[in-house]
Amino acid sequence: TGPRAGGGAMSGFLLETRGLSKRFGGVPAVDGVDFRLAEGELRCLIGPNGAGKSTFFKMVTGQLSPSAGRVLFRGVDVTGEHRHRLAALGIGIKTQVPSVFDGLSVLESLRLAARRFHAAAESARIVDGVLADTGLGAVAARRVGELAHGQRQWVELGMVLARQPALMLLDEPTAGMTPDETARTAELIRKFRPGRTIIVVEHDMHFVRMIAEGVTVFHQGRILIEAPVAEVMADPRVRAVYLGGGRRDA
Repeated sequence: TGPRAGGGAMSGFLLETRGLSKRFGGVPAVDGVDFRLAEGELRCLIGPNGAGKSTFFKMVTGQLSPSAGRVLFRGVDVTGEHRHRLAALGIGIKTQVPSVFDGLSVLESLRLAARRFHAAAESARIVDGVLADTGLGAVAARRVGELAHGQRQWVELGMVLARQPALMLLDEPTAGMTPDETARTAELIRKFRPGRTIIVVEHDMHFVRMIAEGVTVFHQGRILIEAPVAEVMADPRVRAVYLGGGRRDA
């Protein structure tokens, strides 16, 4: 089935969840979350292991079906839609593990991503821009399978960029990276940030400080606080949650 009118077209939010919940064996991993993201925002989703942020991300990206609640994109109900349908609607997703084709060159990978959604001439212009923005031009002719882990992550980030989505969803984009690669990734995100709407799920607080504007903190399946990054970092509840830990990541 295709997207359904969600009754929220006039809400003014690019992405919204209403009462989003997920239970595993009766235990709530995400418990009635109402989340709103305006066009042009960069929002980091953080929380300790077991907070529910990963489960929330998987429901928003169609990897998991919610037990209850809805996901709205531009006011249209996209709850449980498959990833390819979300891509067609303008949602670009980068998962923790790079989803790339090792046998293709970097250039071929970016061209393939761009051509899915854009005509040839426009795709060429977009790919040139992505190569410049990501610094991948120097390895454009190399096969993706030959690249270091951080570079492979940047290739997938470039592939998301090449689609020119209305919303970018990045799940732990610095997972497995060295400190230098993490700093480079923050620099990349800041470079392509203007005019884009981005959600980043991340547990690396140092990285969050480098890129964050607004932050949503998850705790025990619910939103603990949503505020600018400086306010969140100074909040004693957030410090207590991180120091106290939690159950295994959900």
